[in-house]
Amino acid sequence: MSCVSTQKAVYFNNLPDTVIAPLQGNFEPVIQKNDILQITVSSLNPEDATVFNAPVALSATSSNSPAAAGYLVSEQGFIQYPVLGQVKAAGLTKEQLTNYLRDELNNRKLMKDPVISIRLLNYRVTVLGEVGKPTVVNVTNEKITILEALGMAGDITIYGKKENVLLIRDVDGQRTVKRLNLNSDEIFSSPYYYLKSNDIVYVEPVKAKVINAQGNRQTIALVLSGLSVLVVLMAQVIFK
Repeated sequence: MSCVSTQKAVYFNNLPDTVIAPLQGNFEPVIQKNDILQITVSSLNPEDATVFNAPVALSATSSNSPAAAGYLVSEQGFIQYPVLGQVKAAGLTKEQLTNYLRDELNNRKLMKDPVISIRLLNYRVTVLGEVGKPTVVNVTNEKITILEALGMAGDITIYGKKENVLLIRDVDGQRTVKRLNLNSDEIFSSPYYYLKSNDIVYVEPVKAKVINAQGNRQTIALVLSGLSVLVVLMAQVIFK
């Protein structure tokens, strides 16, 4: 088996002591179809907010997870909100949806100066491939970097390609694929440094790992074949 390159096995080769400028742009999550939103409303008169804070139970996403309580964004991009009816949510940031709901409640005189808080309940990213523990990461603070996600998945093993990490992202209903080099400090200025909900990170194995795995399978097959022959011969001797 060939050796794994030491340079490719470490992060950020030859990165000197430096100050890295913060990323420019708005990285607030954008609400997507099938997101589950927790929307909490409060005001000086708690009774006014009661109807808007009634829990909306949804079906459990799996047999191991409890049913969530929140507003499901439909395939058409809407939530069914009390009194207001259908409200467009997909494509908006939390801040934009917050402002819309606050203005509607104010303008319709349903509440006076409401305070609205929105959280994404199913913000998660998936990490697969040559990592210590492939997993689905639930992001409670709605902000996570690719390095944090890899750390939660047990980090890239020595057999993973740090210079060619695959990121799969759903953008406007289309799957986009981006390859990232974690051996380069350019990752810190990449728009893909922060992950979005439902992103998939896949770490490919190096060629040496693939060759070794194929060799192991061939060895096991030969051993099993040899054992089969031995069993047949022993049976012939015993019953001869």
